[in-house]
Formats: sequence, C-alpha cells, structure tokens
Amino acid sequence: MAIPFLSLRDVTALHGEEINDAISRVVNGGWYLQGKENESFEQNYSKFIGTRYCVGCANGLDALIWIFRAYLEMGVMKRGDEVIVPANTYIATILAITENGLKPILVEPKFNTLEIDDSLIEAAITPKTKAIAVVHLYGRNAYTDEIGALCRKYNLKLVEDNAQAHGCKHTDGRVTGSIGDAAGHSFYPGKNLGALGDGGAVTTNDPDLAATVRALANYGSQKKYVFKYTGRNSRLDEIQAAVLNVKLKYLVEDNAHRKEVAHYYYEHINNPLISMPDLLPDELNAYHLFPILVSGGKRDGLHDYLERNGVGTVCHYPIAPHKQECYREWNSKSLPITEKIADEELSLPIGPTISMDEVKAIVNLANSFK
Repeated sequence: MAIPFLSLRDVTALHGEEINDAISRVVNGGWYLQGKENESFEQNYSKFIGTRYCVGCANGLDALIWIFRAYLEMGVMKRGDEVIVPANTYIATILAITENGLKPILVEPKFNTLEIDDSLIEAAITPKTKAIAVVHLYGRNAYTDEIGALCRKYNLKLVEDNAQAHGCKHTDGRVTGSIGDAAGHSFYPGKNLGALGDGGAVTTNDPDLAATVRALANYGSQKKYVFKYTGRNSRLDEIQAAVLNVKLKYLVEDNAHRKEVAHYYYEHINNPLISMPDLLPDELNAYHLFPILVSGGKRDGLHDYLERNGVGTVCHYPIAPHKQECYREWNSKSLPITEKIADEELSLPIGPTISMDEVKAIVNLANSFK
C-alpha cells in the first residue's frame, strides 16, 4: 500500500487535457506576461471570490506583502504600527508584516478550532494597532462577527490570509477573501486551487488599494517607464493564469470530495490518542488540510507508524513562528496553546484524488495505533 500525502501528478491529471490545451494556447500565442490569460483569470477569480478587483502576483507571500506595503504608501499605516495576527500560522503571514516595518502582535488560538481566539483580541489592541490579520488556516474559516465588530469599533483594517481556503465561506454566505478590506491568496501547487508553480493574488473592493498593489508588483509603475513607487517584479505569468482558469472551473467539485473525505475521518477515527478540531458546517471549511492532534507525546510515533505502512503525512507546523531563529527576539515568549498545537498536529491525506478505499485504510491504521 502506498498512499501519498498529495499526488500533484494525479491532481493535474484530473483535468490534464484541458490544462495541456491551455498551456499550448499560451505557448503558441507568443504572449507570456500581463496578457489576456491574466485578465481572464483576474475577472473570473474576483467573480468567484465576490470582490470588484483581483490583482495577480508572483506568490501568496508577495500578495500579503503588497497589501501592507500599499497601506503604507496610501498613508493608512506607517512603519512601527501594529498588526494583530494569530500566533498559530504559517510564517508567511508574519513575514509580510515585518517585511514592511510593521510590528506583529501575536494572539493565541483556541485549541478546539486552531484559529485565532477572538476573545483575546481586544486586550491586544493599542493606539498603534492598525489592522487585524486573520488566517483561514488549514482551510477553516477564521473570521467571526466579533472580529468584524472590533475592526469597526477601533477603525482597523481587516486583512485576510486566504492562502489555504479557496472556496471557504462565512455563515452569511460571503466567500473568504471578500470578507475583509483585502485578502492575499496563494496558488502554490498543493493548494485547493493550485498552479503548476508559484502564483498569488490580492482581492479587494478598494480601487485605490488595487491600483497601488498592481503598481507595486510591476516595479512600482502605473505607466511604462514612469515609477511612482520603489516596487518589485511580482507578476503572475500567462501560463499559470491559464492553468488556474481551468482548475477554477472545478474547484467547488474538487472541494466537495475533500468534504466527503473529511466527514469519513470525523465519523470513524476513534483512537483515544487522537482528537480533531471542532467540526464546522461544510461551507465554513475548504479542507485544504485535515489536521489531527495526537496527545501523550505520540505525534511523531503516529507519523512514523503511518509512514511505515505506506501513508504519507505532514506536520503543520512543528516549530511555531515565535520559536524560529529568524524571530529570535520572541524565542522566550510563552504561547502554550500555539506550542501545544505545534507539538501535537499531524495532517492526514486529503485531496481531490484520494479514494474512499484509501481513506478507510488510513482510518484503520490510525485507530490501530497505540
């Protein structure tokens, strides 16, 4: 038995003929940057998300960097201002904040949701706070109405990191990526909506922000050879845009299979060493990952056991951001819930190509582990 964590070859093969046709169209067309494929994808993705604007860029980290940089250029923020961010996140969210000379204020998650604890946010707000960054980690909706109320009360920008939650929604039907003032998206190959390389986008309803982001990602230029900002080259290429246009058509269908897999895990995993975050209503989880928590210091043991039996698993993320060397000034911080998640989290295979027979085999192995 060999069950990979995620086979990108199989994922691509699901829509392989259309993807190959799209790539050939771009190659034979002879226009490889900032052309009709980008224009088409930006229109289609903004419609899917529910925003007026979508700006393609090189990757998900850049998408977040450009949002905060744009707010600096627009005078909404200044260097040294604070951004509240979940302590339990992939480090890219925090890198985008510090890259812009802003100060991340780390707030613990809830252990039963793995997402930022909205009851702790208000105590972290100071006169220097200018934004709350929510991360829809693992594909789970992290936004709450309480967070929205705090943004209105304190006049804060709400920035969404939607890198892992393509197709996730809020209870009112809004798609994540359209809930805040701006959102960064990643199209890394392993994501629910993945390119065949790096890619990213910013979505927003703010025309000034969209125009500023587009310029920043194009060397700082809004007109050829005229540079308003000191920008960078961070553009989504035509081939990736064409591939994403194909895969976007099947995103809802592919996410539906992920949900079927997740429900089987929830209903049939019964090992007392294993717990799972609260089951959310289907629309609130895109199931990019399926995280479980393994108690008693047994996470690595379960990982090795499953690997020996042919099942690929991944630990997301075994070293919390505040324990990383690049943020050594935070290394002495005590964030016990974040650290507990880092010690116990293990992601089981989930994706559009895994079969239910494979899922059943994984469950049987997980339940037999002692």
